[in-house]
Amino acid sequence: MASETASSGTPPAAPPAEAERHASWLELFFDLIAVAGVAQLAHLLHGTPGADDLGFYCLLYLAFWTAWMCFTTYGNVAADKVHTRTVLIGMFGLAVMAAAVPEIRSDHARAFALAYVLVRLLAARVWQRRGEVVADWPIAQLSAGVVPWIVSVWADAPARYWLWAAGLAVDLGLTFARSRNQILARARQEWEEHAAGHERPTRPQPVAARIDARHLDERLGLFTLIVIGESVALTVEASSEVEWTSRLAGLAVGSFVLLLALWALAVRRSCGVPLLGFGVLAPRFALPMHCVSTGALAALAASLGGAVVHADGQLPSGMRWLMCGSITVFLSVGLLAGAVSGRGASWVLGAGVPVVVAPVLLGALAGHGFPAALVWALVAVARWPWLYEKQTGRRHDTSDVRS
Repeated sequence: MASETASSGTPPAAPPAEAERHASWLELFFDLIAVAGVAQLAHLLHGTPGADDLGFYCLLYLAFWTAWMCFTTYGNVAADKVHTRTVLIGMFGLAVMAAAVPEIRSDHARAFALAYVLVRLLAARVWQRRGEVVADWPIAQLSAGVVPWIVSVWADAPARYWLWAAGLAVDLGLTFARSRNQILARARQEWEEHAAGHERPTRPQPVAARIDARHLDERLGLFTLIVIGESVALTVEASSEVEWTSRLAGLAVGSFVLLLALWALAVRRSCGVPLLGFGVLAPRFALPMHCVSTGALAALAASLGGAVVHADGQLPSGMRWLMCGSITVFLSVGLLAGAVSGRGASWVLGAGVPVVVAPVLLGALAGHGFPAALVWALVAVARWPWLYEKQTGRRHDTSDVRS
């Protein structure tokens, strides 16, 4: 048969391409808990948040996002071999974390910590059974950072919050301290030591887990959509509880247009701002960028919802800086991703730097205007990368024709 193929001169058929994966129904169901979690976390910044409120929000958001990411990584690698019961237990743990947020400064802090410990230990256990090492995102299977969380069950505030921060710092430190090859080498060394002491090893030899970048990119994009949707929901909810005026209408329309502009930057990436970063950055660097950018979007949701109450007056200073600061952080991540992806110095200076500097100036100078004016100014800032690329693209096209 092989000789017939060779003699006919017909090239052998190429192997069929691997079908592109999309989020499963189980993964979409699991992401519903992100809706509840982001909503509860955004409420921490209602009113006029101070520095302590913002720091506490960042701590809880990082913890919730990390727990969500552990199971998202598991679903990405395991694909159709994922254990439904394991994912649903993890979903329940995240639900407890979300439900504990409103009273977390008092009675529900221990419930939040215990649920976080459950989720992290369960996520680490699945990799032991699979015999895989998530070298690209080791937090998914690390458990050292859980120890301070366990200790915090017996601690009171503010010591418990410092223990939570220490646990997250341990996880992040271990993630960035070792390279991918070092993590794999360490896992194989531990397996060899284990195998030497057993006639029959009780666990398989570890191999590197393979992350599906496109599928993970889609999951992160869906999470971003959830956060933007929460901004819409908070603005609608706040608008339904106040008197409708012309200034409120200007604020509401401006908020919607601002969210559309951010959606275009974060998901469609029509302006070349790859906030998710895959294909350019390793997951251990791209994923923290996603956490920071979505955390900024959730903070923006709180500020837009709060601005509705002050539509006919002036924004409190804390709320104004929360709005401008969250935009600055979100666009700074885009600037960093664009620079790393090779957009060039001209793009960084012409499109990136202005959108990072402008919100800071607006936060400092827009203390006496109406909220609608500030929101529309931020719309112009968010649209600037698109306008810049449109104009520079036309200029390049004209120069090509002339040449």
